[in-house]
Amino acid sequence: MTTFRSGRHFLQIPGPTNVPSRVLAAIASPTIDHRSPEFGELGEEVLTGLKGIFQTSNPVVMFPSSGTGAWEAALTNTLKLGDTVLMYEAGYFASQWKRLALRLGLEPIVIDADWRNPVDPSKIFDVLKADVANKIKAVCVVHNETSTGVTSDITAVRRAINEASHQALLMVDTISSLGSVDYQHDSWGVDVTVGGSQKGLMLPPGLSFNAISKKALEEHRTSNFPRSYWDWGEQLEHNASGFFPYTPATNLIFGLRESLKMLLVEEGLIHVFERHRRHAEATRRAVRAWGLNIFCADEKAHSNTLTAILSPDNTSSNKIRKTILEKFDMSLGTGLGKYADKIFRIGHLGYFNDLMLTATLSGVEMGLMLENVPLKGSGTQVALDYLAKTA
Repeated sequence: MTTFRSGRHFLQIPGPTNVPSRVLAAIASPTIDHRSPEFGELGEEVLTGLKGIFQTSNPVVMFPSSGTGAWEAALTNTLKLGDTVLMYEAGYFASQWKRLALRLGLEPIVIDADWRNPVDPSKIFDVLKADVANKIKAVCVVHNETSTGVTSDITAVRRAINEASHQALLMVDTISSLGSVDYQHDSWGVDVTVGGSQKGLMLPPGLSFNAISKKALEEHRTSNFPRSYWDWGEQLEHNASGFFPYTPATNLIFGLRESLKMLLVEEGLIHVFERHRRHAEATRRAVRAWGLNIFCADEKAHSNTLTAILSPDNTSSNKIRKTILEKFDMSLGTGLGKYADKIFRIGHLGYFNDLMLTATLSGVEMGLMLENVPLKGSGTQVALDYLAKTA
């Protein structure tokens, strides 16, 4: 027997995120012929819009896949079988990228790090400086680590590569920051950026992206990885006229056109970034007022798209999440990897406003109270005060 629950479910995991009704309506449009002139115009429009999101004048290719597919495309289009890659393991998703590289037959060198802090560019510099034979062909880092709520300085990583006088490509995962936090593919000197549809772009899962530098395209021409579905060459050839080499996710692309309009035209990226910064600050103030600890240990590296919170000693984060889901119909992110059941994560990104945030924090606060977590004070009230003053 099912129980009716009035009101809507609060999906406050750090992705997939809430999809606006107008984007859902666009996705529900009648499917059109993906070889028609109408579709070619749609394809050209969204591929141009994506350049604005990545802040690049270089090509952006799109695949019908999750972000993992875009990871695989980034590696197999630029590297050769058996190549050495440098990976900085600052969180769960960074470790998954390493796992993928191993499965593809690459040789990852891994910098093990404390998951509570951002990428340390000096460690990357040291490894590259010692690589006098230039065996390392790519440096792979995560911009905004979804599992930890830690954001790393990509410009500092680029600077470390340059100061080491190394020729390695720079590859960056921006899945949980794209369209929510400032990210500049060109001016930051990134060679391949990996993105996905299901977070800041306010779409369901199903689309992934690679933004590609001129240097990465040059490496693509000599890459010997066997590939078909993920091949940039075929993609770019068809994309020139707005089409794709195989059946695209037509209706998701309808939705993407709508979300790009919302982000780039109606709100504007500067305002999108400020909205996320403000909501993140309100959330962090609430956590501190509760007397709990934010997982990210570096004040300058706090993520503006999610906040990971350490559970108090001897308290199961999964039990807190379970209580909040059962009592208040709200989903929070779980801890991943070595921090499973030790942290919970509040997503505050994408289609989100002040009232949605205050309701989210209220649900968390009530859940903590029901689990008898000792609180210093009302974090929700502190967040309300901040939001009201900065409205």
